[in-house]
Amino acid sequence: MRSVVAKRVNDALNFLIHFFLTLTFVCFSNCKEFKNSNNENYQFQHLISIQFINDISFASDLQQRAKNQLGSLPNSPPGSEDDTEAKIKLGNKLFRDINLSANQIQACVTCHPIDGRSAGMDRQTTPRGTFGQLGKRNTPTIFNVGYNSVLFWDGRRNSLYDQAIDPFINPMEMSLSSESELIQKIQNDPSYSEYFANAFPSNPNINLHNVKLSISAFERSLVSKSKFDDFVLGNLLIFNRQELDGLNIFLDVGCTNCHSGYLLGGNHLSKLESVSLYNPNDFGKFEVTGDSNDRYVFKIPSLRNVTLTQPYFHDGSVTSLKETIGRMNEFKLNRRLTSSEIDLLIVFLKTLSDKTKSN
Repeated sequence: MRSVVAKRVNDALNFLIHFFLTLTFVCFSNCKEFKNSNNENYQFQHLISIQFINDISFASDLQQRAKNQLGSLPNSPPGSEDDTEAKIKLGNKLFRDINLSANQIQACVTCHPIDGRSAGMDRQTTPRGTFGQLGKRNTPTIFNVGYNSVLFWDGRRNSLYDQAIDPFINPMEMSLSSESELIQKIQNDPSYSEYFANAFPSNPNINLHNVKLSISAFERSLVSKSKFDDFVLGNLLIFNRQELDGLNIFLDVGCTNCHSGYLLGGNHLSKLESVSLYNPNDFGKFEVTGDSNDRYVFKIPSLRNVTLTQPYFHDGSVTSLKETIGRMNEFKLNRRLTSSEIDLLIVFLKTLSDKTKSN
C-alpha cells in the first residue's frame, strides 16, 4: 500500500513540475511584457527557464530508460517472507561471533564489515584466514547478497542457505574442521539458547538447519538503497547534470550488456578472455565443474556500492576504479571512452552507493 501511495505522490509531483515549467516557458515566450522588455534580468531568467525545462526533459527520458533497462531494488529479497526479527537477530549474532573460528579471532564480519562507513567487504586485495592464510580471491560485498542467484566468484553456490556455513569450515577462512565442530561450539555457548528459542519457538534445537536459516535471514536483511533507486522511482530532481550525463553514457555504450537488472550485475557469469583482466593461475568456474568450457569464467559483480568496495576484479589487482573501467572498456564496451566520459561514469556509479555510507 505504501509503495502505491509513494508512486501516486511521485506521479503527481512530476505532473506539477511539468505543468509549472510548461506554464513558465509559455509565459516567458509569449507574454508581451517579457518579449518587449530590455531588462537583462528577464532575459537571464528566460534562458535559465529553458535550460531547466531541457534538463527535466532529459532526466525524464533517462529515468524511463533506466526503469525499463535496470529497474529499482525491491524492498526485500526473495525468500525473506519467513524471516522474523528473531531469526535475523540470531543470524547477526552468529555472523559476528569470533568464537566460531578455529582460534577465536575471526568472524564473518571480519571480512564483511558492515558497521559505520564499511560497505560489506574488507577492501583488501584478498582476505586472510584465521591462521593468516592468504585467500585466493577478492572479498565481494555482502550488501544486497539476498538478491543474488549466483554466489562466489566461481558461481559454486546459488542460495544463501547452501552458502551459509561455507566460511566456517573453509580451511582458507575460519578453518573449523567440520560442520559438527561448528554446532558443538554454538551448543557450548549458553547465550545462544534464548536466541534459538525466540527464533524457532516450535523447534529451538541448535542444529545445522536452524543455523543456516538464521544466517540466511540476516544476510537477506542487508539491503542498501541508493540515490539511483530514488531516481528510478520518479524523483527527477535528485540527479545533477553530471550524474545524468554519466547514466546516459552507462546506458549508451553497452555497460548493461553485462551489468544488467536492478543489481547492475551479480546474477550471471562471463568468460574473461583478455589477459589484462585475470590472474592466469585462477581458472574460475572450471575449478568447480572441471568443464574446459568454464576456464576463466567468473561471476559478473554487481555495481551497487562499487565506489566503496575497491580493489577490483576477482583477484583484487586494481585499486583505481578509473583504470578498471578503462580495462573493461577495451574488453567489452561498444566504443572507446574518453577520460572525461569515464569520469562522468564514476560520478554516476557513486549514485549506486548505500545512502548511509560515504563515497
